[in-house]
Amino acid sequence: MHYTVEPGLYAIGRPDEKAPVLVTANYKMSFDALRRALPGLEAWILVVDTKGINVWCAAGKGTFGTLELVGRIKTSGIEKVVNHREIILPQLSGPGIAAFQVKKLSEFRVIYGPIRALDLPAFLKAGKIATAAMREKTFTLGERLVLIPMELVEVLKPALLISLGFFLLSGLGGFQGYWSTVLSRGLFAVLALMVALFCGAVCTPLLLPWLPGRSFAMKGWFLGLLGALGLIGAKGLHAGSGPAWMEGLAWLFLISAISAYLAMNFTGASTYTSLSGVKKELRRALPLEISFAGAGLILWFSAGFFS
Repeated sequence: MHYTVEPGLYAIGRPDEKAPVLVTANYKMSFDALRRALPGLEAWILVVDTKGINVWCAAGKGTFGTLELVGRIKTSGIEKVVNHREIILPQLSGPGIAAFQVKKLSEFRVIYGPIRALDLPAFLKAGKIATAAMREKTFTLGERLVLIPMELVEVLKPALLISLGFFLLSGLGGFQGYWSTVLSRGLFAVLALMVALFCGAVCTPLLLPWLPGRSFAMKGWFLGLLGALGLIGAKGLHAGSGPAWMEGLAWLFLISAISAYLAMNFTGASTYTSLSGVKKELRRALPLEISFAGAGLILWFSAGFFS
């Protein structure tokens, strides 16, 4: 995740002393998105040191802040290359910036540009005036879809290790022999874990606006519950003996808990949440998820010795 640009002053095209000054984070994806949005335009780009964090997250964490911006204005020498005293900041940097202090400490007036870098050419052409659409952060199906690969990359390695652990442990206590039990219980355990992963990391962001509940954990729990019931029904665990019931109940707990936990990972990428709301959800949901997962693990392991 070390994906940064050196903080400082950069030029797009051949900007002169009248060219606009655009400010961004030193997260390279933010920097590249800004550059790509300015074809044929000439501008100065002032990159502040956000420790490699994107604009919105850095503003919330404090690394895209007033003092960093003022310090970067002074060390970059921007006042020597432009004859105006205006800087254009991305709107989502607002939580970390006190515009009046920037003006007082550096003499540069802060202008908040549009949310999306792609709207900058139209914003500049209109005399640095943003439309209502430029001020609105959407969270459409397509925008949620692009989050999924990143989430899967993060969880795939631990998911594979956990699946391997379940696969190898599934043969303990079986009366049919270790490997015979592994091929039946173990493969089903891997499938169940993949269902939990799919419900929490794929289906939850895609179906987010339509899922019940306000919290991400509740939305993930609901999908995990549906996935677990479908899997249990397909396997016939609900109509089996006592051990089958134990295993079915175990996966009901485990899949719903894992799905709820994975769903909470999207709070930082959503337009729906706030820092205080995320902390409140974690305090409430995490102990329940750990309890459900622990109970499910005990039931699943115990069921192997009764089958």
